[in-house]
Amino acid sequence: MRLVRWTPDDLVRRLDDVVAVYGEAMGYRADLLRARRGYIASHVRRPGFRAVASLTSEGHLAGFGYGYHGKPGQWWHDQVGRMLDPATRRRWLASCFEVVELHVRPPAQGHGLGASQLRALLGIAEGSTTLLSTPEADEQHSRAWRLYRRFGFVDVLRDFRFPGDERLFGVLGRDLPLPPPAASGRAPT
Repeated sequence: MRLVRWTPDDLVRRLDDVVAVYGEAMGYRADLLRARRGYIASHVRRPGFRAVASLTSEGHLAGFGYGYHGKPGQWWHDQVGRMLDPATRRRWLASCFEVVELHVRPPAQGHGLGASQLRALLGIAEGSTTLLSTPEADEQHSRAWRLYRRFGFVDVLRDFRFPGDERLFGVLGRDLPLPPPAASGRAPT
């Protein structure tokens, strides 16, 4: 497995693969994936866009992650921001790198790809904080939740429902930059 940094053009060139991995990891219906394709393609033009990908030795996409600098007028930023009090909004959203997507194909999960992608993505991120949203789940059994907790993400907003999605989400955040990797290889706190 090889972890690479992607340019906006790299992500757009592999958009079909990105949408397929996204769909497998999130369990979304085909009609929703068609709509998400356009959103994902438009995200590459956002300020501070950064992306990473995990590729097999054959060049197949096993996972990816991307984000950008969040700002007012962006849908996710505004949805989350309207639910936060002014002090919390300033703390988390003033200079925030939004982790928009971080996914690994289900058969490739459990081998450290998500952690490697997250570390690499946050290592090239701009901002003083980072935020992400993830479906609510049992933190003891959810690989995603365990990963984010190992990386020191804390609750910013819980049980939040985004328009158009029936599931509840947690919004999690942490300060940037990440500390250097620990000698043990464990994720930072």
